[in-house]
Amino acid sequence: MSRFTTLLARDIRLIWRRPGDVAVVLAFFVLAAALFPLGVGPEPNALRRIAPGVLWVSALFAAMLSLDRLFADDQADGTLDHLILCGLPLELAALAKCLAHWLTSGLPLAILSPALGLLFGLDHQAVAVLAGTLLLGTPSLSLLGGLGAALTLGARRGGALLALLVLPLAVPILIFGVGAVESLVTGDGIVTHFALLGAFLAGGVATLPWAMAAALRQAAE
Repeated sequence: MSRFTTLLARDIRLIWRRPGDVAVVLAFFVLAAALFPLGVGPEPNALRRIAPGVLWVSALFAAMLSLDRLFADDQADGTLDHLILCGLPLELAALAKCLAHWLTSGLPLAILSPALGLLFGLDHQAVAVLAGTLLLGTPSLSLLGGLGAALTLGARRGGALLALLVLPLAVPILIFGVGAVESLVTGDGIVTHFALLGAFLAGGVATLPWAMAAALRQAAE
């Protein structure tokens, strides 16, 4: 576990040495969400109705921005070969890198989302549910993105391929994340949506690191 935490701390340190990368993700999230009111108009009811979908889609696209570098830098400087040989199972190494990605992109997006939710006119309950769905859903996006990054490692136009691979897989997470806020507004239960988001996350943790490790070994050969 110490190697896991060492790798996690190293990746977080490397990401924070490039604060511009994190700032771009957050700025994209804010700007993308802010453009929608300009397109649909300032009518408050319309903004409240589209807010969950707009913020979730904006968060999804923002989280994708930094995924193509998740393993690319390690492959370029030889760290990937070291990770394969260092004794830490590659599955755990892939999980640590996805966790570092979430801590520096998904978590800040979830923390920032209440402010944007209030700007769209959501009440405090809806804002809390929105932030909760992002907290539970964005780790799954990092795991799916990690799989996409591993599968497209070294490929030409890897960023575009990564988006084509990950976006369809992220649709269920998007649906249940948005659905939780909409269910709160309509008075339906939100527990099912949170349970399904949790199930996606548990399933992702249980399976995707192994798929990532297999793809990384293939890329290193």
